[in-house]
Amino acid sequence: MPHPVPTDFDFEFGRWRVHHQRLQARLTGCQEWDRFDAVGECHPILGGMGNREEMFTDELGDTRYIGTALRLFNPAEKRWSIWWADNQRGVLEPPVHGTFANGVGTFHGDDVHQGRPVRVRFIWDTRDATRPRWEQAFSLDAGAQWETNWSMAFERFAPGNGDDTNER
Repeated sequence: MPHPVPTDFDFEFGRWRVHHQRLQARLTGCQEWDRFDAVGECHPILGGMGNREEMFTDELGDTRYIGTALRLFNPAEKRWSIWWADNQRGVLEPPVHGTFANGVGTFHGDDVHQGRPVRVRFIWDTRDATRPRWEQAFSLDAGAQWETNWSMAFERFAPGNGDDTNER
């Protein structure tokens, strides 16, 4: 018998203007933020058991930045795994894993930042599915304290508005 297809990320399917706010330096006490916009697109894969998001911007230096998220739902564990890669580093980052409850998805994983092991947290807030928000935080003490270092606010493109800013 087939597994039910999860709908947690259905809110993101389509094309978005994404407003980023990113700390200039992580885990240093920095309070200065870079702000830039990108275009994001997301679509289902594997019959809805996953999705792929691609984000691109020309606002991060001399070359176009392209990043992609791969999200897969494990029906046996009833949880999502999310991986990230970009064209600057060419590395598939370690995944974060988690679930949604009441319109908020919380995902955790382990990574290394500048040689130090960190706990990573993603939060997807979809309580207003027309204006979802995402944030990333790092912890050096297994989650006792968190530093939010990146956030994104999504604004859906109106169908046929002709905005091709940051087009591939």
